[in-house]
Amino acid sequence: MPSIAWEGIELFGERNFNKNFYPEMPRESVVIKIFWAAALALLATTVSFSTLAAEPAGMVKTSKGVVSLERGGQKLLAVVGTQVFPADKLRTGATGAVGVTLRDNTLLSAGPNSLMVIDKFDFDSTTQAGSMSIAIGKGTLSVASGKIARQNPAAVQFHTPTSVLGVRGTEFVVEVGEGRDE
Repeated sequence: MPSIAWEGIELFGERNFNKNFYPEMPRESVVIKIFWAAALALLATTVSFSTLAAEPAGMVKTSKGVVSLERGGQKLLAVVGTQVFPADKLRTGATGAVGVTLRDNTLLSAGPNSLMVIDKFDFDSTTQAGSMSIAIGKGTLSVASGKIARQNPAAVQFHTPTSVLGVRGTEFVVEVGEGRDE
């Protein structure tokens, strides 16, 4: 193995390798351990980046008045073109309204003083299979269901503070009076 020196210290040369770092281990064992440590570090990095690169559930197509999006503790303006991810909260003001198109072509339209949370959204555009769960904390939500509901209506749920709605049709409106503001 060739020597690698760093600031006058020979790291992987014959002379200091076993004596300074791992006196009881043969060189091959140390190299294997270093290889596996590097492989595990690379795997952990890949997994964390894939989590960060989660696919969006949909996109804001219309936005009127004050519309905010809460993601990971941050509050953002939800303007046209903003991507919406699972766990995002969309909140409209007193004169606000927002329209979101999900990847399966489900249309969600929230009226003034509404709170909508995309709890879960999974969709495979190849097989058209998926599932979704949307919470309506307060306000109104108009829904035109998309491909997931057409393929498997039981895989689509809408929640209010007091009930769970299953989708059996293609269009409906949900109104929550004095709901939760969280």
